[in-house]
Amino acid sequence: QVQLVESGGGSVQAGDSLRLSCAASGHTASSAAMAWFRQAPGKDRRFVASISWGGDDTHYEDSVKGRFTISRGNAKNTVYLLMNSLEPDDTAVYYCAARLTVNSRYFYWHSYEHNNWGQGTQVTVSS
Repeated sequence: QVQLVESGGGSVQAGDSLRLSCAASGHTASSAAMAWFRQAPGKDRRFVASISWGGDDTHYEDSVKGRFTISRGNAKNTVYLLMNSLEPDDTAVYYCAARLTVNSRYFYWHSYEHNNWGQGTQVTVSS
């Protein structure tokens, strides 16, 4: 099992930036593909971005490409989501997710593929 704790959420204006962090713990945390999902009020949880445990392979949902960047820390057990040019439609609770994998280049983008989840952090963007 991997324990995940998100931080960095907050309330900002449209056009501002935020960086979310997800700290993973557990003896296999550095061997987990990681992802960010978000859930807006009244909507289903949706994929945002994912990264392999090696850190070299990433994948983004179309609406955040060019604005959001996912990355891993040097120790591989922290994942960041840098969000630039935020829009009101980015308002949601953001969740970090992880899945252990033997391949350093694998990443996943379906929620059912992840079996470890954080509690979420609220991001609110005002126009």
